[in-house]
Amino acid sequence: MNDGERGTSDGERGTSDGVTTLYVRFLLPPMHEALLPQLIALLGEFTPQVEALPPDAALVDVRGARRYFGRSAVGLAALIRVRALALYGVECAIGAGPGPMLARMAARGAAPGVTRSVPEGEDGVREFLAERPVGELPGIGRATARTLCEYGLDSLGKVGAAPLSTLQRLVGARAGRELSEKARGIDRTRVVPNAAARSLSVERPFPRDELDPFRHRRALLSGAEELGARMRDEDQVCRTLVLTVRYADRSTTTRSKALPEQTAHSTELARTAYRMYDALGLQRARVRALSLRAEGLAPAEHATHQLSFDPTDEKTRRIEEVADRARAKFGPGAIVPGTLAA
Repeated sequence: MNDGERGTSDGERGTSDGVTTLYVRFLLPPMHEALLPQLIALLGEFTPQVEALPPDAALVDVRGARRYFGRSAVGLAALIRVRALALYGVECAIGAGPGPMLARMAARGAAPGVTRSVPEGEDGVREFLAERPVGELPGIGRATARTLCEYGLDSLGKVGAAPLSTLQRLVGARAGRELSEKARGIDRTRVVPNAAARSLSVERPFPRDELDPFRHRRALLSGAEELGARMRDEDQVCRTLVLTVRYADRSTTTRSKALPEQTAHSTELARTAYRMYDALGLQRARVRALSLRAEGLAPAEHATHQLSFDPTDEKTRRIEEVADRARAKFGPGAIVPGTLAA
């Protein structure tokens, strides 16, 4: 392991002034994604420059925080780790680098209790990247990585040394230029603070390990209803729905599905959750809990709804609006689907 990949312990304070960004991955217990907003708020105590990356990570620009706290980026990472563990019982794996891209790459494979930091200076960055496979570069998909490897460009060192014209012929003009820059450690991305939540989640644990598919579907309906109501209350819509199933042996299965259009419509969320659940084929599975997470949140005013001319769909949306008004006035349990009232 070279110096650029060496783990840095919490007590080690010396790091390059060029290290300005932390990639913090919270090692959340299964089904505890709802802790993320609180952990993001904890990061906000160090700097307002925090970009949440649901379900379990965040980017932190610590340039101002280093001066304010009189600590290096690695020293701040130690403080973040201690506070997250003390307040929420959550450990962190952290990468530190001169920008978001390199911080993400440094965090790859970082163990709890260790901050992996990119070495200082251009030579240190070049050495850090040189032997890494092209597939480790953020934004490089499998198809692009496969194309580059077919031409012998299987490491970032080789990609960085390749002529720009060669890369542009292989992956296109714009993509080739971006690839060349990234392979040489040039990162033009920045931490973009996002005060609004980027995801919402709900969990439905069972009082005992549950075998009954009817009760599983009932829990999914309840979760979809709550998730939709929360998004509508905050004037948000989501692009993706994620289902997580936790079993009796504490193992989990996670599936995600992109929605046909951004929505906060509970009926559509429930239909999508049912499809993902049915695809798992959980015959006789002992399920301990189910959770749903809405990702890719955006303001509802920016979303478009494709008219279906389906009277049933329009009717359910009107009923949903009336139910939301009733819940706002009389409480969340004022109106529930008949299946959940039984």
